[in-house]
Amino acid sequence: MENQSTSPQNEHIVENRELNIWEALIPVFALIAMLAFNVYVFGDDALSGSNQFILLLGGAVAAVVGYFNNTKYDKMIDEVASNIQSTAGAILILLMVGALAGTWLISGIIPTMIYYGLQILNPTIFLAACVVICAVISVATGSSWTTSATVGIALIGIAEALGISVGMTAGAILSGAYFGDKLSPLSDTTNLAPAMAGTDLFTHIRYMTLTTVPTIIITITVFIIIGLNLEPTGITDTSTILRSIENSFTISPWLFLVPVLVILLIVKKISPLIALLLGTLLGAVAALIFQPGIVAQIAGAGELNFISGYKGVMQAITVDTSVETDNENLNDLFSSGGMAGMLGTIWLIICAMVFGGIMDAIGALARISKALLNLFHTTFGLFASTVFSCLALNATASDQYLAIVVPGKMFAKAYRDKGLAPENLSRTLEDSGTVTSVLVPWNTCGAYHSGVLGVPVASYFGYAIFNYLSPFMTLFFAAFGIKIKQLSEKSA
Repeated sequence: MENQSTSPQNEHIVENRELNIWEALIPVFALIAMLAFNVYVFGDDALSGSNQFILLLGGAVAAVVGYFNNTKYDKMIDEVASNIQSTAGAILILLMVGALAGTWLISGIIPTMIYYGLQILNPTIFLAACVVICAVISVATGSSWTTSATVGIALIGIAEALGISVGMTAGAILSGAYFGDKLSPLSDTTNLAPAMAGTDLFTHIRYMTLTTVPTIIITITVFIIIGLNLEPTGITDTSTILRSIENSFTISPWLFLVPVLVILLIVKKISPLIALLLGTLLGAVAALIFQPGIVAQIAGAGELNFISGYKGVMQAITVDTSVETDNENLNDLFSSGGMAGMLGTIWLIICAMVFGGIMDAIGALARISKALLNLFHTTFGLFASTVFSCLALNATASDQYLAIVVPGKMFAKAYRDKGLAPENLSRTLEDSGTVTSVLVPWNTCGAYHSGVLGVPVASYFGYAIFNYLSPFMTLFFAAFGIKIKQLSEKSA
């Protein structure tokens, strides 16, 4: 994930001694029931607005519970404001991703990626290749978000052209992207988890490879098997589709310089927001140089001049843009919503932060975590309660950081009391908190990736193999006592 505007290490946990566990769970049960009914009524259209309002209703239920447990209205509003403020960076990145997608479309960058990708990636190895490519990019950048916004978009386009399920493809993309998000020393969650547990970064990374490497190997193996049995419904002879792309865009390897530069900037620890802004501007320049006819057409002008160039680029950045081709299969592919296309996702994030903020303000998050901590007394039970806490917070607080910070603060002493080295906790936080956030539609990560890739969470959920297998892997290691480091081993 990307850096937010406030430091996640400084997140505080609100406790309310008057609130019991059943009262803390009332808003959770209410939210789940309302979301289930809403999805039943609206289906895939639930994220168009109705789910957002359901999250606000869930926040209202939490506020009523808080009112009867002596939580002041002002305190709830302050927590909501703090939560929304913490997503400012994510919201700006979303807007910039929309802008970047627009200029990368009209400049021919995305069509060029698809053009060459169709010649290199055949359906049999495509899904496994998606995992590997995204894993490499994510390790290099430390960002699953940037991976989705760059190579992820291009890979979805290739999948559509080949007739491969975009749900499968998004699952493969996110499996690779979150492998890198977990292991890269540039990732903020990789730095946050050991900070919360009380260990150092590289001890955490080394210890995390024990569960992460087997999980990614299983993931790649599964996608290879899927690929061997895949029967794509798209055009098997790609010559027709390649010719249509050539007829509509000027295709040039030089266009790869823009995405390569963006990735290099992030590897050099330049803020992803700045890197995406520069990528957007460079995409605009490339559009004027390589695709002048398309820019003029978008502007509704006969030829390219300063005014039509400015108008065409700004429209691509801000609103819906499409490039018509002589192939109907490509017309939906070569379209972008610009910054306006990201507003639905931003709306979802804000409403999720309202629910999470009120749940935190009334002390419900702390109460639920403590209840899970007290539920188990064995070493395996401690690991299991950590996993369940992270999953619960990803679903209720709608924020990946809180799913790491709250259990990290709550469970650190329990791990010490059990004689367990802190890297056990930091690994479990990442195995269950970092990777599962993308599986919750109203979590900031789920909302972001589904919005950027244009694939609903429900469509990729079953194929995000690495993401849902990781918690089971950490529980498997705990159940059989595999590589569970003791404090005595650490000091030895």
